[in-house]
Amino acid sequence: MKMKMTMILLSSSMLLSLVSSSAESQAQEQQTLLKLKELWHDPSPLASWTASPIASSHCGWPEVTCHDDGSVSELHLYYKDIRYPIPQIVCDLSNLTFLDVGNNSIPGGFPTVLYSCTKLTYLDISQNYFVGPIPGDVDRLPGLSHLIVTGNNFSSDIPGSIVNLKNLRELSIGQNQFNGTYPEGIFGMSSLEVLSLAYNYLLLPSRMPSNLTMLKRVRSLGLTMMNLLGDIPDSIGDMFALEYLDLGINNLTGQIPDSIFKLKNLTHLYLWGNSLSGTIPRVVESLNLAVIDLSMNNLIGTIPEDFGKLQRLSNLVLMYNNLSGQIPESVGRIPSLTDVRLFYNQFSGMLPPDFGRYSALTRFEVAMNNFTGGLPENLCFNGKLLGLAAFGNNFTGSLPRSLGNCSSLLQVMINDNNFSGNVPEGLWSSPNLLILKLNDNILTGDLPDVFSPSLTHIIISNNRFSGSIPGGFSSAKSLQVLQASHNLLNGTIPVELTDLPQLNSLSLGGNQISGEIPTNILSWNSLGALNLSHNQISGLIPEALASLSVLTELDLSENKLSGIIPPQLGQIKFTFLNLSDNFLTGSIPSYFENGAYENSFLNNPGLCTSDRSVKLRLCNAEPTSWRRIRLSYLALIITVTVASLALASLLVLYMICTFRKKNSVFNPTWKLTPFHKLSFTESDILPGLHEHNVIGSGGSGKVYRVPVSQSSEVVAVKKICNSRKLEHRLEKEFLAEVEILGRIRHKNIVKLMCCISCENVKYLVYEYMANRSLDRWLHKKRMPSSVVTDRRVLLDWPQRLHIAIGAARGLSYMHHDCCPPIIHRDIKSSNVLIDSDFDAKIADFGLARMLLVHGEAATMSTVAGSFGYMAPEYGRTHRVNEKIDVYSFGVILLELTTGKEPNDTDDDVCLAEWAWQHVQEDKPIVDALDPDLREESNLREMVSVFKLAATTQQ
Repeated sequence: MKMKMTMILLSSSMLLSLVSSSAESQAQEQQTLLKLKELWHDPSPLASWTASPIASSHCGWPEVTCHDDGSVSELHLYYKDIRYPIPQIVCDLSNLTFLDVGNNSIPGGFPTVLYSCTKLTYLDISQNYFVGPIPGDVDRLPGLSHLIVTGNNFSSDIPGSIVNLKNLRELSIGQNQFNGTYPEGIFGMSSLEVLSLAYNYLLLPSRMPSNLTMLKRVRSLGLTMMNLLGDIPDSIGDMFALEYLDLGINNLTGQIPDSIFKLKNLTHLYLWGNSLSGTIPRVVESLNLAVIDLSMNNLIGTIPEDFGKLQRLSNLVLMYNNLSGQIPESVGRIPSLTDVRLFYNQFSGMLPPDFGRYSALTRFEVAMNNFTGGLPENLCFNGKLLGLAAFGNNFTGSLPRSLGNCSSLLQVMINDNNFSGNVPEGLWSSPNLLILKLNDNILTGDLPDVFSPSLTHIIISNNRFSGSIPGGFSSAKSLQVLQASHNLLNGTIPVELTDLPQLNSLSLGGNQISGEIPTNILSWNSLGALNLSHNQISGLIPEALASLSVLTELDLSENKLSGIIPPQLGQIKFTFLNLSDNFLTGSIPSYFENGAYENSFLNNPGLCTSDRSVKLRLCNAEPTSWRRIRLSYLALIITVTVASLALASLLVLYMICTFRKKNSVFNPTWKLTPFHKLSFTESDILPGLHEHNVIGSGGSGKVYRVPVSQSSEVVAVKKICNSRKLEHRLEKEFLAEVEILGRIRHKNIVKLMCCISCENVKYLVYEYMANRSLDRWLHKKRMPSSVVTDRRVLLDWPQRLHIAIGAARGLSYMHHDCCPPIIHRDIKSSNVLIDSDFDAKIADFGLARMLLVHGEAATMSTVAGSFGYMAPEYGRTHRVNEKIDVYSFGVILLELTTGKEPNDTDDDVCLAEWAWQHVQEDKPIVDALDPDLREESNLREMVSVFKLAATTQQ
């Protein structure tokens, strides 16, 4: 009994000792956490980490998870505003297995201090500021099952030792700056379930480029290096455990290996944004696939029939390829399908009729293909559809009635088709609808009385809508754009239409509208463009228009307006103004008496001007009787002239016929579209398009200098052609340039005078710039040998500064004064032209795009622009906003101040990076300036411009 009592006392003593030891250990871990917080300078999200006499209290902190014994097992420190390195002390938590410090601002190199965390299995250091290489001994963390380092600035090679992590199930190393090769065995890691290498610029080991200099320059811009790199190895088919594979934006070429679609566990496949070619593998055995994203490649062929077997597929994303043929009908019956994006391909035929019937579609985008027939009736059968984009096809018939009951819709863009009939009534008032684009169809019927209050864009131009303009537009309080031109609308402009405070663009031109322009328009304080042309509107031009502070485009032409032009309108600096073909009287405001508005007042017999350079009657002209006498003499002269011309007409016709036989360019199908008043026709331009007049060439064709035979004028003609049908890319460039330049007016933007086109050839006719492009003046090797002398004579600093200011004004107009704003995307010194007065003019808008919503970045399908001028973030994200032009303009400023070319520096980097390094290394800026311009009087301005340019690169 005594022995039994002794054993009980010993057991109790040991238990108390263990409890005491455990409490002491827990208290130490609490102190470790508090010390960790202190070393991180007490970030506010960790405010709950406070000392407590209860040893295990830290186990209740939101970011901390403990084992049963009270020791720390997991730290969840995602997005906690940590701005300092990971200290060694973290490994004093001896049982730590899970560490997530993602999405903070932690600096430094790869945290090798974690090598002491011997039990660590999960490490997430993504979205921080880590730099340098991943160390070659990273396999000193042998227990890792998850390694996530995405979104940092790691560089150099991915170390080969990473394949020694035999327990690794997830490897996510994308969105870094790696500039070497993948380890040979990375595609043989059979234990991997997740492999994410997206947004890297690495080489696969199978193929290396020979031009390493070019490779470095391309990487310095953060661009995808198309057609330089390797294929996806067939060995990827041995990664049997793989469930998630992301190789997007990764320089991949060649074909998609058949083995990739034989991975039985694969659920997510991302191969987007590469240069993959060939067809999609026909046999698909990965029946667990939920996401297939093969977008933005060069794939051809059809969608495999086996895709219809993928009953778990939710996302089918194949946009921006060259795929063709019909969509397999079985794809439309996949029960889990929610996201279908097939736009910008060559698909044809009718869409499978069951799309939306068996699955809850949320996104259906099939725009810019060759589809025919109608849209599937059940797209919104399950009431989840958010977006419908079907524009740019050959669809016919009526719109699906189900769209009228689809309250989930946010966007409907079905423009540029051949839809007919009435619009489902409920579509106009769909409660969540933001954008409705129905333009360029054959739709009919009256407009409704009620519109969705959430609508921001209603674009219904070029249809056959009829009836009066409803007052119900006032229910769309969020409306920013209303374009209803070229329909059959009649009646008057309802006063309710003026009660739209966010409206910035209103176009009702080309209808049968009558009555007067409403005068109570003060609520249009956001209106930047107003087009009421080609109607039957009468009465006076309201003075209230002058109070619209952001109005820059006004077209009231071809109406029945009368009275004077309100003098207050002269206070507005219009970028486009057209009051032609009315019955206006009196003197035009003095501000408009200049060449920029020479075509703004035509065919108003009662208008006059005090400026002889304006093509209107002078306000103090001679009396009517004298004018009649002079007109009689003029009529006699005209009669004699016409008779003389009639006698010569046969000779002219004979010469024209002879010329047609000798020169096939004189084609009777030529169409001339003027944008300014012209002193020539196509017959004056076309004969001058021969090799002797070629002054340059670009990606789309040659540029000619053509003297106009009937005057002393000289024009520049840009040719876009192909042997058969105009290529799709060149057609897009042509339409972009015509659309933009044809409607803008600015001193520092090159004037597009007209376009001349037929089926196979198109010409853009510009004002001629006598001093050609800026790069020819800055860089000696681009100048003809007969012109190159001393560069200071060619282009001194005051001239360079004048050119820089002019180009800046042109860019500022595009970005801030145009509605919508224009993004050029290819600003470079060769696209800055110089006239005889050395004024700069921005040219070549073939790559320009307009942002539909001001301040909101658009995403482009392909990277466009020129090496050395392109912003790195544009190369990575394809996001388009004003910043990419500002970056390019900064490169031009560097050219102007240094005399260097954008890809020609001594350090084998682009000019932008070279300049930034020069500033960062605190070198004298004077040393970076053009040695031919380092005069004392220039230095202050040149240093300021250089600094400004360098800051635009970051």
